[in-house]
Amino acid sequence: MDWLMGKSKTKPNGKKPPAEEKKQYLEAEFTKVRVVDFDLKELVLLPREIDLNEWLASNTTTFFNLINLQYSTISEFCTGDTCQAMTACNTIYYWYDERGKKTKCTAPQYVDFVMSLVQKLVTEEENFPTKYGKEFPNSFDSLVKKICRYLFHVLAHLYWAHFKETVALDLQGHLNTLYAHFIVFVREFNLVDPKETCIMDDLSEILCAPVPPTPAPAAPSSPNSAPSSHNHVTER
Repeated sequence: MDWLMGKSKTKPNGKKPPAEEKKQYLEAEFTKVRVVDFDLKELVLLPREIDLNEWLASNTTTFFNLINLQYSTISEFCTGDTCQAMTACNTIYYWYDERGKKTKCTAPQYVDFVMSLVQKLVTEEENFPTKYGKEFPNSFDSLVKKICRYLFHVLAHLYWAHFKETVALDLQGHLNTLYAHFIVFVREFNLVDPKETCIMDDLSEILCAPVPPTPAPAAPSSPNSAPSSHNHVTER
């Protein structure tokens, strides 16, 4: 069955909406933790000898597997009781069937829908061809965008609802690196509407910032030399 996604904003009901609560995942002690320290932008660029669709298919399948694995580490904490809706910041995600009927589901049900659907799409030869000479379908671009949109929802929910458990498992470095890699990738190929990802822009701007170049050793200065401009520190 083909599923469509819908979302709505929660209402504050006289209280501050969840989006204004303190976000633990934005604290410097956690955002600085990564498992790699190289420029992810270089990692996602399309190699000259690789077909674009092949590159999108390979990376999309990899992200599906990695995000599925990351979610599995906290799945025992994501239950119908703890996560009665699929939330991320001030957004609740709903599923609709092909008739437009809204499907009420908990977060674990939603994630199961996502993973089942994506698994089906990436393993169907007519959607993600693996045989030599087999052409990608005309709908391939839209399929990749649909998959990436769903995977973003899972990542956003992991941060919003299960970051404490992720930290307790000492897996925040893996989650940060996976999230940053995914965001840099979808931005590079315009796979997810910025209006969709804007709820996590505060985190994205921190984690996706270019790696600063390693400063060159300072040359010794003579007593009469003027102060060097590189000694001025700019805080950002």
